[in-house]
Amino acid sequence: MTVSGEVVEGVEVGCLLLKTPGTLYLLLGGDRAAMQVGKRVTVVGTPQPGLMSTCQQGTPFQVVSVRSG
Repeated sequence: MTVSGEVVEGVEVGCLLLKTPGTLYLLLGGDRAAMQVGKRVTVVGTPQPGLMSTCQQGTPFQVVSVRSG
């Protein structure tokens, strides 16, 4: 699945989220240097809705690749 949006900070330390028009995704894995808060990115990966997380926000999304835009 490919999703584009803005990287935002989560309420918990170290949690990054991708804000899209319809959904908030919790970004798991991927190149953290490429996923900077405030930056628009496109990520490729797999949603993991059943995955438990300490971040307590968004639908977990396992990132395989990330690029600007």
